[in-house]
Amino acid sequence: MAAIAAPTSGIPPNPTVYVRNLEERVKIDQLKDSLLEIFSEYGDIIDIVAKTNLKAKGQAFVVFEDIESAKRAVQEINGFELLGKPMVLDYAKTWSDATVLRDGGSEELELHKRRRLAEKERKQAHEALEAQKKLKRPAGAPGPAENVRPAKTARGIGLKSSNTAAAPVIPDEYLPPNKILFLRELPETADSESLSIVFGRFEGFKEVRLVPGRKGIAFVEYENEAGAISAKEATSGMPMGDNGKPIRVTYQRQ
Repeated sequence: MAAIAAPTSGIPPNPTVYVRNLEERVKIDQLKDSLLEIFSEYGDIIDIVAKTNLKAKGQAFVVFEDIESAKRAVQEINGFELLGKPMVLDYAKTWSDATVLRDGGSEELELHKRRRLAEKERKQAHEALEAQKKLKRPAGAPGPAENVRPAKTARGIGLKSSNTAAAPVIPDEYLPPNKILFLRELPETADSESLSIVFGRFEGFKEVRLVPGRKGIAFVEYENEAGAISAKEATSGMPMGDNGKPIRVTYQRQ
């Protein structure tokens, strides 16, 4: 096997090695056993993460006890053929759950997961915004004059422009995290007390605010984003009311 240079991605070394270009058709248990056999020669392994979902196929994370073991593995195994395919190695971008739990305990692990979820949702919001921008007509490039219609006069003060060139609106599902949740599709029987029982279980809960004259919606405020993230993750789609209809939980639009 020809030697393959160590990765040049610039990701700083950490105890978790990211492995890709793996054979996708092999069963997960067999894949983990093969990775354990190969990588355990370079140090103690505390976890191997490989998933079956389509996006994660052909990838795995090998978590070593220490950084030096990960360094040796990356330098020496990169390009090694496993089940007929050369593995491509690099360091993981973030510390693994197993490492965080070992070094910081369960509370630090919970914070680590919340930060990861917040970053994921920020990324989704950014991608949604970029996708909508691409659908817009490039500025300064109007179509033929005969196809250009004059702008309509606004029919009232405070109305938003209907111009398609206006800034795109991020879908509610991809709004970036903040400390206030927006609840929709609540049952008519929902009130401050019942909602406080559900959402008051999460860290930093402050209050539930109903909207006078509007049933089915409410706002829930927390002291910080972490509490709102935990609450949204746990309650979005939760069945509520006699009919068990799922509620919608998103972040308040800023």
